[in-house]
Amino acid sequence: MQDILDLLEHLIQFDSSSQHTANETIDYCAEWLQKEGLGSEIIINNGYKMLVCNVGEGNKKLVLNGHVDVVSGKKNQFTPQIEEGKIYGRGSADMKAGVASFMVAMRDLKNIDLGDVCVQLQLVTDEEIGGYNCASYLTDQGYLGDFVICAEPTQIGIGFQAKGILQFDIQFKGKSAHGSRPWEGENAIAKAMEVYYKILDLPFAKESTDIFDAPSINFAKIKGGEVYNKVPDECLISFDIRYLPNQDKEDILAQINDVTDGEISLNLTGSSVKNEISNPYIQKLIQHIKTVGDKNQVEVFGQHGFADTRYYSRYDVPAIEFGPSGGEWHGDGEYAIIESLETYKDIIISFSKNFAH
Repeated sequence: MQDILDLLEHLIQFDSSSQHTANETIDYCAEWLQKEGLGSEIIINNGYKMLVCNVGEGNKKLVLNGHVDVVSGKKNQFTPQIEEGKIYGRGSADMKAGVASFMVAMRDLKNIDLGDVCVQLQLVTDEEIGGYNCASYLTDQGYLGDFVICAEPTQIGIGFQAKGILQFDIQFKGKSAHGSRPWEGENAIAKAMEVYYKILDLPFAKESTDIFDAPSINFAKIKGGEVYNKVPDECLISFDIRYLPNQDKEDILAQINDVTDGEISLNLTGSSVKNEISNPYIQKLIQHIKTVGDKNQVEVFGQHGFADTRYYSRYDVPAIEFGPSGGEWHGDGEYAIIESLETYKDIIISFSKNFAH
């Protein structure tokens, strides 16, 4: 366990919330792998670095995906602290614990005959800002596999589905008038609020699945009005909708368009992750988690947010979120549970050795 912990401590010290330092983190990972006898390839797209490293030469490919970039943090969060079985620091859980475990697993796997299996480590630098320069690029370039594990912190559980993302703005026009005579104008803010409540009542908003109770609808921003004594004639509202795997974003947009005369403009879209729990690789991983992790049950669940899994799903490659235990990621008290690091690494090694069986 100490080797993973030492590596994780070094990784946390990189303030990889910036592109420059995230790239430096990739360079450090390449140097660490080289010292352990593993060659790697560094790929650059739009200034963002990615690392690809392979062990084994088989036809069955398992992809281990990790991101070294983090959200911004306070200065002290980049000095890791160990207390009561936890390691604290920005990125400790999300997701440098998974990255460190992957790297040590790759070191150990290089000395094992994997038969018809190739394990490919992919490390990227822009997951926290959307993944367009790295995971999206890699998958478009054919860096795919038979199964993908993204080491997001899942408490040694499996996030096998994920909601899609639909972010958009609606621009409303009204008519200005004196604030003392609002009936002579048309209040654009009031129009926007009416549409918000209509959206909550649309058919898509009331749908559910066996995994998800409903889509997530976040009324994220509103901008309108200038002064107290004037009826606002413009208003811009913004939404972040995470839609269900069985829903279609074009249908959702059509429903919204039917209840507004405002102008809709898209900011960000991303497909959902639609794996079935019956997938043989997922079932096999569950068995390895039970055996290696000494668990009677494995939590299998859907994710409300999104990860780089969605880029592999575009190509019908089953991709899941599965990582070590931790908490408060993106928060001031972010931590990873140290004991879970070795367990996670051992599960990855066991699963990799038997991937083709």
